[in-house]
Amino acid sequence: MIGVAAAAFIGSFLLWPVATTVQGGLFLNGEFSLAYLLAVFRNPVYVEGLINAFVIAVSTTVLTTLIAVPLSVISVRFNFPLKGLFSAAVLVPMILPPFVGAIGMRQILGPYGVLNAALMQLGLLEEGAWIDWIGQSRLLGVILLEALYLYPILYLNATAALANVDPAMEEAAENLGCTGLRRFMRITLPLMMPGLFAGGTIVFIWSFTELGTPLMFDFTRVTSVQIFDGIKDIGADNPFPYALVIVMLTFSVLAYALGKRLFGRQSYAMMAKATAASAVRELRGWRAALAMAPFVFVTGLAILPHAGVVLTSISRDWYRTVLPAGVTLGHYTTALGHSMTLPSIANSLHYAGLAMIVDIIVGVGIAWVVVRSNLRWRGALDALAMLPLAVPGMVVAFGYLTLTQEGGGLSFLVGDPKNPDPMLILVIAYAVRRLPYVVRSTVAGLQQTSVALEEAAANLGCPPLRTIRRVTLPLIAANVLAGALLTFSFAMLEVSDSLMLAQKTEDYPITKAIFVLFQLLGEGKYVASSLGVWAMAFLTMTILAVSLLLGRKMGAIFRV
Repeated sequence: MIGVAAAAFIGSFLLWPVATTVQGGLFLNGEFSLAYLLAVFRNPVYVEGLINAFVIAVSTTVLTTLIAVPLSVISVRFNFPLKGLFSAAVLVPMILPPFVGAIGMRQILGPYGVLNAALMQLGLLEEGAWIDWIGQSRLLGVILLEALYLYPILYLNATAALANVDPAMEEAAENLGCTGLRRFMRITLPLMMPGLFAGGTIVFIWSFTELGTPLMFDFTRVTSVQIFDGIKDIGADNPFPYALVIVMLTFSVLAYALGKRLFGRQSYAMMAKATAASAVRELRGWRAALAMAPFVFVTGLAILPHAGVVLTSISRDWYRTVLPAGVTLGHYTTALGHSMTLPSIANSLHYAGLAMIVDIIVGVGIAWVVVRSNLRWRGALDALAMLPLAVPGMVVAFGYLTLTQEGGGLSFLVGDPKNPDPMLILVIAYAVRRLPYVVRSTVAGLQQTSVALEEAAANLGCPPLRTIRRVTLPLIAANVLAGALLTFSFAMLEVSDSLMLAQKTEDYPITKAIFVLFQLLGEGKYVASSLGVWAMAFLTMTILAVSLLLGRKMGAIFRV
């Protein structure tokens, strides 16, 4: 019963919206046609958008791999002073969505920003020769910002994968003369590949479909922004937005399938970890400094957007100078007193809180079926629960937008079509997108909890539901709480669903309010930055709580 209800939830609010989107691009007036899909590839603007999206995704994935893998090797294989601090600092980028970080990057790399002012003070740039670094290379700016935001996901997976490698296999290779980099490439890296694939898939799909960052950089020649701009044409017998979404979905699925075939299925039998102790080398002196250097460099680069946002939020005026000309905390007061900000914070708390409750109920049910039941299709249910990580958020949001139009299958969720209330559909969208976090963390908890305790309760006459409530849930409470906290915090800062589904000012969540405020003249960017700092502080506390509860197992939450 629980499994059927969970499958119905996923089918109704994930598979159905995706199928509706596919149907909208393949059927016109009830007739099947590939004409509009083919027309997408004949339109040079759409083709350029697809190429740019693919370049962003591939480049971001490669860059995150180059950052994450060396850091994970250093973290797992060596001990050095302040290792715990540096390992925690690696997760700093996760406290700020990249589209908010774009505000800070624009302040640093803009034509009258920090970089130009610093170069002029150093005499490396002629006075008045202001260079628009972002304007000349928006594509590179998007890639850099997304890589600096997403590399922790790959780092977490790589660290967990490397920690699970049986040292005996590496020792055997070394005894046969395979040492150093060759041993890493021939032995260690293949053993890590399933974990790298898990993180790399999320990074690729996330960056391929990311909407907020290109919007903030005014980079419109990318598929996600073209779809966002086409929202106004939904219902106007224009299938091109649907066709673009189908193309995006197809590219994402093909990339996932290809990676799964090449890397995801590679599995090597290893002996139990207890058969050999992992050798962790103690580093001192210059060797310790050398191990710290990559962490310092990457963390310093990653916090540049955060620093830019924080300094913008407290500056009276920041124009053609390295540092703000004056400092004030007034923007924080303005942010909390603005007619748009307090309602948006309240909306986000409401939406995210309800989404968290939904995910706890559905996620714990799915996890229990997957781990404790004997259903033949429990593996398929587990795969369904992981689909939101593999399906682009924009695709699902576009499906919701279509189904909630007047006459759509989910229009009852928004009430009056002339005055729609997006609360329920946003809650469902947030819940579906973040469901894997609760499922994966709860599955991990159940796998580590002996079923004998539940069997003992059942033998004493305790009904199943009461056993779950009185025995199972208290034992896995930390895991459930960790998944719930991640669900709540990331739902609070969800971008694609918020930008696409919240159309009225009174319904804006916090991310939509930041986006709209940033576009206002005058104090707009300062107030938007202040809101971003409030969001940063909130998510920092959440990430710290989750990392304390899960430790290294946190990486398992981001596995497809």
